Amino acid sequence: MLKTRKLTEVFGMPVYTDDGQYYGDIEESVLVSNKVQGWRVRATKASLLNRLLSGAKGVTVPHQFVKAVGDIMIISSHALPEEAAESEELAEEF
Repeated sequence: MLKTRKLTEVFGMPVYTDDGQYYGDIEESVLVSNKVQGWRVRATKASLLNRLLSGAKGVTVPHQFVKAVGDIMIISSHALPEEAAESEELAEEF
């Protein structure tokens, strides 16, 4: 059964990657022709985005990377910016 949510219920929701890392909080949605095309995720102090993109306020995640929405939003780890993902992989190796 497909459940629907109002967009206002999603704002401020925490976002996690599918490997369990806190990514940020939903700030707004990107709508095109009454369809969600993406989500603006705000980088908070404890978020992965804040560590990887120092100085950036957030990113827009295409809706195709969203895996689940409930009490939290789960996105694919492929939503990480490419340069940041590569530098994170190198840091994990050491």
